[in-house]
Amino acid sequence: MTFFNMFFDPIVFLLLFRLSWIHASNVGEELPPPQNVDFITLNTNYMLKWDWDKSETASKYQVVSFSVQYISKYKLKSNNWSTACDETSYKSCDLTGCNLNYWGFYVLRVRSNGNFSHSDWVWKEFCPEKHAALGPPSKVELAAALNNLDVSISDPLTSSNYSMKEKLPKLYYYIVYWEHNGNKQLLQPQIVNTSANMVTFPARKSWTWYCVRVQSRSDHPSKRSKFNLPHCILTDGTIPWWQTVVYFLGSLVMGCAVVLLLLYIFFRCYKTFKATFYPLIQLPPSFEKYPLDSFGSDIPCLLSTEYEAELFCDKVTISAKPTEYHGHSSKVLPMSSFGPGAS
Repeated sequence: MTFFNMFFDPIVFLLLFRLSWIHASNVGEELPPPQNVDFITLNTNYMLKWDWDKSETASKYQVVSFSVQYISKYKLKSNNWSTACDETSYKSCDLTGCNLNYWGFYVLRVRSNGNFSHSDWVWKEFCPEKHAALGPPSKVELAAALNNLDVSISDPLTSSNYSMKEKLPKLYYYIVYWEHNGNKQLLQPQIVNTSANMVTFPARKSWTWYCVRVQSRSDHPSKRSKFNLPHCILTDGTIPWWQTVVYFLGSLVMGCAVVLLLLYIFFRCYKTFKATFYPLIQLPPSFEKYPLDSFGSDIPCLLSTEYEAELFCDKVTISAKPTEYHGHSSKVLPMSSFGPGAS
């Protein structure tokens, strides 16, 4: 088959027509580029972010990815771009691992990709020294000693955990120091600028709260970090004698109350135990030995008065006291005459 026949083969012709139609449609409806491209930076941590809304024009693109490239500004003519993120689905790209020179000038570009098509590049210039934000101190600690307040400041750190003073040698700290009263009001704030990592303030009052906030600063280039959260500490001092007496008396009263309560609880428990297991009235030994023997045995047992009357008497007649008639006294009948067989 010659080249001429292959070119005019119907299948090849349809395939070429389809590809040309797709290319023409992609050219007619270009993929929208990223929008609102900007940086999120802190010390030497850099992040490029952007927005991209799926408009009606891009509705046919099911999957959209993004590519980010960078190059040093003085190498821009060489067109030797380095790729930071290749076809990522996120709307951001972390540039921290690219090891950008803090004092260098770079050009970055980002575009969107989809269905064998891509948008135009969106360009952005970046200089870390100029555009990167400065972070607050990594740590602030307070310590009260005698009549002084020591403030220990740790430098902000790079992405490699080194001091930012390696990048900004003229880095210093803007310290706001104030007394904190009971109503949570700021009293007589003081401001100190220092490049030292240890600062001592006079603590004029004992048993008083003092608070500190610190901001990192640089004048060349001009940078201001956010303030760190306030750090507060309570100063110590000598306790007044009357407070010592009050604390002692209060402790003594509480101790006595606890001892009396424990003694009362012990006495009540002891009394209940003794009344339960060692009563004052003891039963005769015979009752303790045979508590459950039935009636009729030779072992003595208790009988109620009504039960005895029913057992030995049929009828009982109560008469008045016997009187004497003509010098003779009445005779008392024996008990057997009142028995069951008595008439």
